Amino acid sequence: MAKALIGHLQQDRGLTARLAAENHQLRVRVAELETLVTRLMEENDRLAVAQAAHVLDLDPDQLEMQPA
Repeated sequence: MAKALIGHLQQDRGLTARLAAENHQLRVRVAELETLVTRLMEENDRLAVAQAAHVLDLDPDQLEMQPA
């Protein structure tokens, strides 16, 4: 039985290397996506500030009346 376990463990070395490589690729992709999310949030904040500034610069007559 010990030989069967040792043989099984030796076969898993390739699997472990593949899993480690896949894990590395996934961590790199997660880091890329986190960077993208941060950039998009910053861009969204800039656009919101620009939109708010634009709305505040409008004349009151240009604003549409909203129902109560």
